[in-house]
Amino acid sequence: MADHYEVLGVARDATTDEIKKAYRRLARQLHPDVNPGADASERFKHVTHAYDVLSDPKQRDNYDHGGNGRTGGNAGFDGNFGNFGDIFETFFGGGGGGGSRGPRSRRERGQDALIRVELDLDEIIFGTHRDLEVDTAIVCATCSGTCCQPGTAPVTCDICHGTGNIQRAVRSLLGNVMTSSPCGTCRGFGTIIATPCVTCQGQGRVRARRTVPVDIPAGVDTGLRLQMPGSGEAGPAGGPNGDLYLEMKVRHHDVFSRDGDDLLCTLDVPMTDAILGTTTTVKALDGDITVEIRAGVQGAEVITVKDRGVSRLRGNGRGDLKVGIHVVTPTKLDHKERELIEQFAARHKSPAPALSAVQQGLFAKLRDRFRV
Repeated sequence: MADHYEVLGVARDATTDEIKKAYRRLARQLHPDVNPGADASERFKHVTHAYDVLSDPKQRDNYDHGGNGRTGGNAGFDGNFGNFGDIFETFFGGGGGGGSRGPRSRRERGQDALIRVELDLDEIIFGTHRDLEVDTAIVCATCSGTCCQPGTAPVTCDICHGTGNIQRAVRSLLGNVMTSSPCGTCRGFGTIIATPCVTCQGQGRVRARRTVPVDIPAGVDTGLRLQMPGSGEAGPAGGPNGDLYLEMKVRHHDVFSRDGDDLLCTLDVPMTDAILGTTTTVKALDGDITVEIRAGVQGAEVITVKDRGVSRLRGNGRGDLKVGIHVVTPTKLDHKERELIEQFAARHKSPAPALSAVQQGLFAKLRDRFRV
C-alpha cells in the first residue's frame, strides 16, 4: 500500500492546513466529475483515503506508529477495506450510491425564547398592554440574512460542485460500494461564502435589543405561558423566527388575594357596627364598592359582591368579590364603657362559651393568607 504522505505529496511533518490544501488541489484534478478516466478514479480513491487518515489526529498518530491509520474496532483490517461505518451508512440510509441527498440549507429556524412577565393583581382584572424589551437575534440589516457582503453571493463549492456531498468508492467485504458523506469543504451546503458580511460575520443575524408589544389577556395567573409565534430569535441565514413564550407571575397584594376568578379580602368591622349594622364604602382594585353589613353579622361571615372579581380567561363575565367579615372587639375600655357593656351583658343572657366546628372554606383561606 502506497505511503499516505507520498499519495498527497506532502512531507511527514506537514501541518493540517498543508494536508488539506494538498487534498483540495488533487481532488480538483482527479474527481470523477472532472476526470472520468479509470486511472484518475483509482487515484482519487487513494487520495481521499489518505486524506481521511492524515486529517484525523488519532488516525494519523496510529499511522505514524506503524498502524494502518484506523483506530478502534476496525484497526485489524487493511485500510483498503474501508470503514464498517461507511458500509452501514450505505445499507441503512446514511449514505447511498445514488447521491440523492441534496445540499443542506443554511437557513434554519431560530430558537424559541422564554421571558418572565411580572404583573400586579389589578392588571389581570381586565388585561393589560406591555412593551417588552427583549435581547435576541435579529436579521442582519447589512446583508438582509444572505450572510454575504452586499453585492456578492455564495459561490458553488468546487469540490462537491454544489451537491453538498462527496461520493467515494470503497472496497469492503461485500464488494465495491459507493458511500456518500457531507463535503468537508462546504460542510454540506454546496456553496461557500467567499466574502462574509463583516457585520454578522457570515451568520445572517446579529444580537440586538428589540421591543415586542404584547396584549396580555385578562384572567392570566402565575405559571401560565402565552405563546407568540414568530416572535423568538431570527434563524441563521435569514431563517424563520422561533416562538416567544411569556411566563406570567402575579405579584402578591397586601389586601386582595385570588381564588380562581374570585377576589378575596377581609373587612374589619367594629363590634358596635356588627351589632347595629351599617353601610360602608371600600376601595377595590377597580373602583369603590359599597358594602352593606347587616345588624348582628358574625365574624367569618362572607358578603359576596357580584361581578367584581377577575375577568374569566376563557369565557365571558367576571368572578365575584368575596368579603370576609372580621369583627373587631375593643381591648381598652374606660370605666363608663365597661359599665355599659356589663349592663348589656346582664340584660342579654348569652350562653357560656363552647367549642364549635372548625371554620372551613373561604374564611379559612382568608385567615391563612395572613400567615404567608
